[in-house]
Amino acid sequence: MQTGMHTDTERCVRAVRSKDARFDGWFFTAVLTTGIYCRPSCPVVPPKPGNMTFYPSAAACQQAGFRACKRCRPDTSPGSPEWNRRADLTARAMRLIADGVVDREGVPGLAARLGYSTRQIERQLLAELGAGPLALARAQRAQTARLLIETTPLPMADIAFAAGFSSIRAFNDTVREVYALAPSELRTRAPRSRPAAAAPGTLSLRLPFRTPLNPDNLFGHLAATAVPGVEEWRDGAYRRTLRLPYGHGIVALTPKPDHIACRLTLTDPRDLTVAISRCRRLLDLDADPVAIDDQLRADPLLAPLVDKAPGRRVPRTVDEAEFAVRAVLGQQVSTAAARTHAARLVTAHGDPVDDPEGGLTHLFPSTEALAAVDPETLAMPRTRRATFTTLVAHLADGSVNPGVESDWAETRARLLDLPGFGPWTADVIAMRALGDPDAFLPTDLGIRRAAAELGLLSTPAALTARAAAWRPWRAYAVQYLWATDDHPINFLPV
Repeated sequence: MQTGMHTDTERCVRAVRSKDARFDGWFFTAVLTTGIYCRPSCPVVPPKPGNMTFYPSAAACQQAGFRACKRCRPDTSPGSPEWNRRADLTARAMRLIADGVVDREGVPGLAARLGYSTRQIERQLLAELGAGPLALARAQRAQTARLLIETTPLPMADIAFAAGFSSIRAFNDTVREVYALAPSELRTRAPRSRPAAAAPGTLSLRLPFRTPLNPDNLFGHLAATAVPGVEEWRDGAYRRTLRLPYGHGIVALTPKPDHIACRLTLTDPRDLTVAISRCRRLLDLDADPVAIDDQLRADPLLAPLVDKAPGRRVPRTVDEAEFAVRAVLGQQVSTAAARTHAARLVTAHGDPVDDPEGGLTHLFPSTEALAAVDPETLAMPRTRRATFTTLVAHLADGSVNPGVESDWAETRARLLDLPGFGPWTADVIAMRALGDPDAFLPTDLGIRRAAAELGLLSTPAALTARAAAWRPWRAYAVQYLWATDDHPINFLPV
């Protein structure tokens, strides 16, 4: 079992005294004399160490009877980096809870997806996070409710159900308990200048992150590989369609100096929590760039690359099955050819959507729709066609599952067992779909070319040996190595 930072009292006290925002989301400070809990960077005068106690999650603070600080708003902290760098039971459970599984399927559904009993799940989460799955999901519902209360004109009853509450009474009681304010008081205290909705069902919000964040390769990669009809770069924003549990959505994500501006249009407001979670995952917003860059900077060949543009993130995905399919379409072809193949599939088999701003026309096809495609209609070599149809069949029947609950090593091994899957395809799926921060691409042409320019031996074996010192952040080293090239993926579109 992992031991969280909250158990190191001396380190936590130092972080609180220095108001170090890097630790926001790593732990929470509960103040015994006031009954409130804060993020480490709270701007108020720090309490005496004897009056502070530390918890690993906001849910644990709430269960212990503490209320959220009205000044630093700890519920808006970036998520803990722990859940992005680990693939154990706790991390997989936390990713599923963030994806709204407990609200939709209950704790039994969470346990079934993970292959454990409900008792095992509850015991593990309670031991590490100080709260069980229901309490963690409740804390997330409270955060979503506050966001809707403060940024939309929606009626409170609509907000209650959109946030995942089963009743208006539960919504009112939870908001009062967590924030020490009634929902109507939260709305009254919110800033008056709310962004005007561009269309019915549109919400504008800010996605926080730990600094630094370099948007160049992140948005450059998403824009350069965008599938027409599903994704586009428009007016400084990356836009795409989203397939969600209760309907679909369209999101526009714009990089700002201290946050990501997020504009969401949803057909069902109950999808808000899931949409936010998937956008954060897409942009790798819960990463700890200081820890990552510090380790990579220890290599004298990587240090200049890190110092030149620190804070690179790994561009990921909002739909893991979609990315796996696109990885196969991109085997041994150019970025432009891969986009063309994907666009044909989207036009023929994607679900049409209405985009009020124009430009986006479809959802990427579901695995069920792709499983029904006649292989003879696919304009690709016969061997890749076989790889495509085999992958889609395994995705459709669940025997290969690259979702947030997946075990990284097991899923990678299953991918490698499929015909036509070599290390590059499995590793790029591990890096961008599974979210493994240590995935590495020693056979990638761009990586080998960058290594040669830096004076490294560029054979896969030599690169793998050199990269041992970069673990567990080799996926981030890939971003810095790729950035030595002048490929469009490395530049923020203009």
